[in-house]
Amino acid sequence: MFGFKKASETETSPASTPAGVMDKYLAETPSSPKEGEVVEGVVSAIGRARVYIDIAPFGTGLIYGREYMNARDILRKVHAGDTIASKVVMPENEDGYIELSLKEARQALIWADAESAVKNGTVLSLEVKEANKGGLIIEWQGIQGFLPASQLSAENYPRVSDGDKDKILTALNELVGKHLSVVMITADSKEHKLIFSEKGLQEKEEKEEKVNKYEIGNVIRGEVTGAVDFGVFVKLEPGLEGLVHISELDWGLVEDTKAMFKIGDEVDVKVIEVKDDKISLSIKQLKENPWVTASKRYEKGQIVDGVVIKYNKHGALASIEEGVAGLVHVSEFETEEKLKAELSLGNVYKFKISLFEPSEQKMTLSFKEAKVK
Repeated sequence: MFGFKKASETETSPASTPAGVMDKYLAETPSSPKEGEVVEGVVSAIGRARVYIDIAPFGTGLIYGREYMNARDILRKVHAGDTIASKVVMPENEDGYIELSLKEARQALIWADAESAVKNGTVLSLEVKEANKGGLIIEWQGIQGFLPASQLSAENYPRVSDGDKDKILTALNELVGKHLSVVMITADSKEHKLIFSEKGLQEKEEKEEKVNKYEIGNVIRGEVTGAVDFGVFVKLEPGLEGLVHISELDWGLVEDTKAMFKIGDEVDVKVIEVKDDKISLSIKQLKENPWVTASKRYEKGQIVDGVVIKYNKHGALASIEEGVAGLVHVSEFETEEKLKAELSLGNVYKFKISLFEPSEQKMTLSFKEAKVK
């Protein structure tokens, strides 16, 4: 029998098991597959118009009847021991089997691939199957999709001066049978809809071409186009922006990017990374690194004045000069509340430098040791 035991058939009842052990067992036991889930299992036996699949640890799955007929061309190539994915149609039928659908599982996996292709901007070479007055019909993984005429590249866009729809259709029909390089821009499994774009690929290629003109170390005059919590966007040329991450804006602590930069500001930026179609920029690297000069003025054990500029989970940051700050660890105060009571934001205190590594831009300060005479 390929079924699986129900809870009532198990040899040990919950009542005879210590509560703690049972709770642990239930917590560690994966939940049974639900209707619509895609599961993976090993083919355990093949019968007449039915296939049994071991879905460990839940029991035996079964593909039969209409589901078998829908996938019979694939199932003819399946052998015992093969691992296959299938979709749960019924978690448990009257005979105790998990009823499965191979065809629906393949559809679910295909749509998952489609969503991934949209997210990653995967370039696909697909054949044009048909044309209509609105665009082109192309097929991917057995699913028909649509490429609107508005999403065609400049090379393939139908150039019809008077906008005559019949002439547009004639021009589009010339693309039938050809392979186009496209990207998927919409994948909606519920509506069974795929939308493609040739223009999107062209724009991506154009952007990559622009990006490839830049090299690490280049210094460019750009225009601020936006300030957000994590940094500032700078336009390098029409159609191309780079990001200056908040950590690359200044050697000092940056709390509010919008207070530092306004849209339209012109700034000099340095290219620090070129990857795919993105450029990372730095403003602070065009300024003198204060840690380099600080190494000539400070040393471990020195007593310095510092202004408390920020609290974090480790303690408080105190700035001893513009761009050079050290951490006062919370362990000196037992609790975060006591630290905040002793060290107020904006106030200046005496600190002793207990760790100083300027090459690593690292400094630790001690409030208590500075008090010791």
